[in-house]
Amino acid sequence: MNIHEVMAHKAEQHKLTMMTCYDFSMARIINQSDVDMLLVGDSAAMVMHGHNSTLPISVEVMALHVAAVARGAPDKFIVGDLPFLSYRKSLSENMYAVEQLMQAGAHAVKLEGIVGNEALIQHIVDSGVPVMGHLGLTPQSVNALGGFKVQARNQAEQDKLKKDSLLAQQCGCFSLVLECVPQQIAADITALLEIPTIGIGAGVHVDGQVLVLQDMLGMSGAFKPKFLRQYLDGEQLILQAMNAYAADVKSQQFPSTEESYQ
Repeated sequence: MNIHEVMAHKAEQHKLTMMTCYDFSMARIINQSDVDMLLVGDSAAMVMHGHNSTLPISVEVMALHVAAVARGAPDKFIVGDLPFLSYRKSLSENMYAVEQLMQAGAHAVKLEGIVGNEALIQHIVDSGVPVMGHLGLTPQSVNALGGFKVQARNQAEQDKLKKDSLLAQQCGCFSLVLECVPQQIAADITALLEIPTIGIGAGVHVDGQVLVLQDMLGMSGAFKPKFLRQYLDGEQLILQAMNAYAADVKSQQFPSTEESYQ
């Protein structure tokens, strides 16, 4: 899939599927799946590195994750997240961050927020790099938002979200993530925009959905937000396999004669 096919999905009313991915082994499996796009998200800070927010991850670490995913999923459209403050510096530093993710194998970059980023988005797009926007709950602003919670609950906030969404499109974003917003405002914005919307906690009336891979596979412990559907009890299945291995080793059932060199 390429950027033109991504955008065509909206006109053809075909739903887009997107999933986060951070490593080669999972990317290799997803490359064989029906999933359309991969997001190498800054959520790697939490999912892969154990932090309590997305803030600590660096451009260099994000580039390593992008490169691993690109090697594992050569047939998928890959979006790389620009990490916290990496695009709020000088133009040269901002473009260095973009350069690192694109040279690592991303086909597009994603950044959070629109106000204050308008000129940069236009510059990135004019430089030949597709940009995915991200509005609603923007995890990099968790301290300003007062936590991870639903956004745009009142009319004023909804009006601003619509205005910012149109501005993102005007600046050249090829698509827009809407996170943790009421489904009706997500539906209104989706109808308003010419570019596709990708929802996470935004209801069914968007142009596509994205989920964190480990959350969807049931590997995130007690983390079960309302919008999450678990398609596998991965944590228990992996534990069962590990315990079976440990038991076989202790009982000398592994390795067998057939699994040993003579």
